[in-house]
Amino acid sequence: MGRVLPIVVAIALLVYALIDCLQTDSARFRSLNRVIWLAIIVLVPLIGPILWLTIGKVRESRRPAAPAPRPVAPDDDPEFLRQLRDIDTRHEKMLGEWEADLRRREQQIRRDDKPGDEPTSEQERKDAEAELRKREDESRHGGDDEDDSR
Repeated sequence: MGRVLPIVVAIALLVYALIDCLQTDSARFRSLNRVIWLAIIVLVPLIGPILWLTIGKVRESRRPAAPAPRPVAPDDDPEFLRQLRDIDTRHEKMLGEWEADLRRREQQIRRDDKPGDEPTSEQERKDAEAELRKREDESRHGGDDEDDSR
């Protein structure tokens, strides 16, 4: 058994090196071409296969591939959070403009209605409310209703 084991190892190494040399892409060969490496592997027992495996080809880096980046949750994404802040800022600005416009219109209505002009009867109160609604509609539409009636 002690005599057979080195021969079996040498033959296994020879077969492995031959198959590896035949399957290797020619662009990965170092300095010598495929035919010369096959001759070295076969003609120089034990040393030929070892030379092929150690210096015969350019090795690929065996580093594990970096894991794919995980998707970022929206509440961890700074760009998404910035967009939300911008939207909130715009909405707050728009709300402030609407409130200012409402105050301005209310003041205009108060200036137009003089003290002492309060309606006394129910019908006069309803007429005043209808007139107020008409003014609000006109101010919302920018007076377009008057141009349409002409």
